[in-house]
Amino acid sequence: MKTIAIIPARGGSKGIPRKNVRRLGGKPLIVHTLLHAKQTPGLDRIVVTTDDPEITALSNQVGVEVIQRPGRISGDTATTESALHHVLDHLQDVEHYEPDLVVLLQATSPLREPQDIQNAIDTLQREQADSLFSACRVHGFIWRSTADTLSALTYDPTQRCRRQEIAETIWEENGSIYIFKPYVLRTYNNRLGGKIAVYPMDRLDSFQVDEPDDLQLIETILVGKEAGRRRGDTDLKDIRLLVSDFDGVMTDNRVLVDQSGREAVYCHREDGLGIARLRDVGVQIVVLSSERNPVVRARCQKLNIECIQGSDDKLSTLKEMVRQRSLLPTQVAYVGNDLNDLECMQWAGISIAVADAVPAVKQVSDLVTLRGGGKGAVREVCDLIVNSKTGKSHA
Repeated sequence: MKTIAIIPARGGSKGIPRKNVRRLGGKPLIVHTLLHAKQTPGLDRIVVTTDDPEITALSNQVGVEVIQRPGRISGDTATTESALHHVLDHLQDVEHYEPDLVVLLQATSPLREPQDIQNAIDTLQREQADSLFSACRVHGFIWRSTADTLSALTYDPTQRCRRQEIAETIWEENGSIYIFKPYVLRTYNNRLGGKIAVYPMDRLDSFQVDEPDDLQLIETILVGKEAGRRRGDTDLKDIRLLVSDFDGVMTDNRVLVDQSGREAVYCHREDGLGIARLRDVGVQIVVLSSERNPVVRARCQKLNIECIQGSDDKLSTLKEMVRQRSLLPTQVAYVGNDLNDLECMQWAGISIAVADAVPAVKQVSDLVTLRGGGKGAVREVCDLIVNSKTGKSHA
């Protein structure tokens, strides 16, 4: 099944100027959604439709394809449906490409999690629906007000019940995820049609950036989530493969060179015990390095772990490694520290940056260690995974 994600992102915005590139939680708003899409295994293709050079550049940096949107559908009155039509028509005309499913992700919803996208796809398929929207449930005593009437929607006010006893379920679209078969858009000129399913999301993950006041609220939520990740609250219990860069992760990024040109590096003794504990709970560990150096192999032999060196395309190597083990990206954690780790971190289910990683790597990571590379960061990651699997506290 061919499944494409389309992310509309105009450069203009009246309510919040340059909204899609405003920084929230340490990264531009649109980058949150780009990374969510990149981390969703059920997506075969991701496309951003935009009229803006800065959004194009950000998308390209993350490794996402861009289709330039013409001016006639880039103004304030242009509909999202017009952008969707343009992308599908362009791909049909140029490539004869027709997806089976379209996943519409709006950049104004940075609080979703990557698993929400995959779960929504699975929900649509399980319910054999033609389209789907994500929503949060509206709880409580709901009323409708018109010009001359006020009426209760969810309960009988003459026989007031407890909130938990209200039987009617009301859903509020949160704008985060829409999925549809292409025929729905072409038949109804709408993202929803045919048999419609709903994917429930928590209210806390449903806030959107629509008004200026939303910026502070969502920034607070994102900072809180990031703090949780730094404390190790990220769920690691499904991880079956840990892949780590070598320089700057297993070492402190320094190198000692003697007069004969031989190199030595600083590592941390505690890493070995952490790796042994990791093997005890059934998690494999592999070092993946673009360098080719005897010191890398010597250290890996000492720790009794697999080592792949000299990889010019680390992402392709990682994908093949995962394929050979019959794993999913969501079962893989990748630990990195520098720019050549970015693609692997964006693809893996869990991305982990060491404390002294470069800022761009920290921005895309799900978790940031408290320790630096070569200073026990690997031991810290191993302990977090083991504790997640055994149900122990991260504290």
